[in-house]
Amino acid sequence: MKKSKPCLRGDMVNRPPHYTAGGIECIDAIEAALSSEEFVGYCKGNVLKYTWRSGLKSKSPTEDVKKAEFYLKLVISRLENPPTYGKDPKENS
Repeated sequence: MKKSKPCLRGDMVNRPPHYTAGGIECIDAIEAALSSEEFVGYCKGNVLKYTWRSGLKSKSPTEDVKKAEFYLKLVISRLENPPTYGKDPKENS
């Protein structure tokens, strides 16, 4: 597997530095503020946004598609493993 070179500006897809200021990553704060269903909807909207604008805003159309992929992976992860948000995972609701 080919190793990618570290980006001097940080990982602009998975951990953009402008979203990690202040000790908490923005996506974590958004997820904490929304219900599980709302967060999945938010991620789906971002999949659409980044796919739509691919090649139109950023210098790299690949970067936008990778951002869409990032959010799509979050959707899949939350649908396959919904967070319990303080519930005992052993309980069946």
